[in-house]
Amino acid sequence: MELLKQRIRQDGVIKGTDVLKVDRFLNHQMDIDLFDRIGEEFLCRFHGCGVNKILTIEASGIGIACITARFFHCPVVFAKKSQSSNISADVYSTKVRSFTHGKTYDVVVSKEYLHPEDRILVIDDFLANGAALEGLFDLIHQAGAQVVGAGICIEKAFQPGGDLLRKQGYRIESLARIKSMSEEKGIEFVD
Repeated sequence: MELLKQRIRQDGVIKGTDVLKVDRFLNHQMDIDLFDRIGEEFLCRFHGCGVNKILTIEASGIGIACITARFFHCPVVFAKKSQSSNISADVYSTKVRSFTHGKTYDVVVSKEYLHPEDRILVIDDFLANGAALEGLFDLIHQAGAQVVGAGICIEKAFQPGGDLLRKQGYRIESLARIKSMSEEKGIEFVD
């Protein structure tokens, strides 16, 4: 998606060779007009797949997932990174290691919101090592539901997550795939 690539070049900040800050428009301050275009693009890529629910993980994926859900006319469920008092004890649970925070979270979704008849599209802002997607796919499988695929805004293609998940047979659609990046040379996208 050329618009997203342009925005990354314009407003993204590279830290070292593996951290890309896009908090000016994607995951802290959110550009809703850009999100509209992202949601529309995910609809184009997954049109006709029977998506009836979108799943993401808190917190950065929620805004993108909500806008995308408007195009699919379906609800969004987000996996919580901690059990809270307002969630029943009847949950699907998995462990997810966060690349960004360097922590492992117990991620939960109430069994009330994922069902065997669901055809679920996972939406997230980044794909690096694939741990978040693996965890979300695990929750979907626990529910007996079907993974339609994953819509990712930015994939760090130089990290193993995307390739590993594709080899497992998952459909991963990334709008901007980064081949390499550095503070000195900038960003090179996969064509």
